[in-house]
Amino acid sequence: MENGHEKQTSGSEKRRTIHDCAQLGDIDGFQKLLQDDPSLLNERNPFYGETPLHLAAKNGCNEAAQLLLAHGALIEAKTKYGVTPLNLSVCYSIRSEDISLVETLLENSADCDATDDEGLNPVDHLSKIQESGKLRDLLVSRQQEQRKKKFLESCKNQKEKMAALEKELTNIVGLDELKLQLRKWAKGILLNERRKAIGLAIGTAGKLPHMAFLGNPGTGKTMVARVLGRLLHSVGLLESDNVKEVQRTDLVGEYVGSTGYKTRKKIEEAKGGILFVDEAYRLVPEDGSPCDFGIEALEEIMSCMDDGKVLVIFAGYNEAMQRVISSNEGFSRRVTKIFKFEDLSCENLANVLHIKMNNQAKDSLLYGFKLHPSCSVDVIAELLKRVTTEKQRMKMNGGLVDIMLNNAKGNLDLRIDDDCAEREELLTIKLEDFEAAAKLLPLC
Repeated sequence: MENGHEKQTSGSEKRRTIHDCAQLGDIDGFQKLLQDDPSLLNERNPFYGETPLHLAAKNGCNEAAQLLLAHGALIEAKTKYGVTPLNLSVCYSIRSEDISLVETLLENSADCDATDDEGLNPVDHLSKIQESGKLRDLLVSRQQEQRKKKFLESCKNQKEKMAALEKELTNIVGLDELKLQLRKWAKGILLNERRKAIGLAIGTAGKLPHMAFLGNPGTGKTMVARVLGRLLHSVGLLESDNVKEVQRTDLVGEYVGSTGYKTRKKIEEAKGGILFVDEAYRLVPEDGSPCDFGIEALEEIMSCMDDGKVLVIFAGYNEAMQRVISSNEGFSRRVTKIFKFEDLSCENLANVLHIKMNNQAKDSLLYGFKLHPSCSVDVIAELLKRVTTEKQRMKMNGGLVDIMLNNAKGNLDLRIDDDCAEREELLTIKLEDFEAAAKLLPLC
């Protein structure tokens, strides 16, 4: 009979799930199951979505909870109703007056501010039942410690992210209104993190406004969109720093039905980030024809702008973009931030030139090269005033800088002696190179 009983018990143990072992405190059974299949550690049951740690917490199995945590169990795992193991351990402690399991979870950094689907944390639930007591004192004390730590981390995080923001903004010449708006958005969301860290109940962040960038070619619209993607992602306003750049040819199909498909595909590719529609005015024909497929593409984009899954930026010439704004009734309601990119002055262009030289990518023609000290911003600005016309600058803007840099590098190559071995000389672009480069600028 004894042997038969042992066999029967052994068979019963084999049929136990990891949730059974956690609930019953069956350490040997738990270890064997986990050894056979480590993925069971955070497996959820089909009823409430509870992990083994939830079951251990709910039933006061402290040793099982310690073992689960030692193996890497998720301490902030939530059930289908948003309940954490700490919440369940508090319920058990109230019934049993044993706070040892709560202490175990707190020692493993269980979050006292984690809320369930009712928006209540463990301290909130306990406060409904008792105003004082050892358990409540323990939770409140630990909650205060955690909030202080979160606040300090949030302050440090805010300083680092704002410093990174300012560094990125130095690469944008002019556009003071846009820079101010970016600072407001960034600081607002970072301050909200600090507010939440000390337990303040605040509303969720609203959706970012869609934008229009108006200006001539070369004024930096595309570059700013890319910087914007990185910045908004770094402060948590966008899920991704992806900036999907599209034009009419990427959106408009050749036959009925194809435009909607092409446009939706590009929108999908941009989700979580930015859809940058360059030369957006080309979607609206000058003659106002309602049959143009560009209108269909624009309407398709408009239809996705309310769900908050993608930030849309329309870009193009100032006057031409007025056709887009007036062609769609919903444009002004959805596109609430319009930024004008002014033509770059000689001082702006000189600043852009220096910024580009200091931020060359490794695959760039100018990577590794530098400017001679004589090529200061002021000197380059004076040179541009002297050798370029207003029409040239207005027509090319930043494109003029690219031509100047490439031509200057070409002149450097031309004037260097074949037997020159000086490293600095080989890599330094001088003012005379820019003087020569200016003579090769296209006439406008």
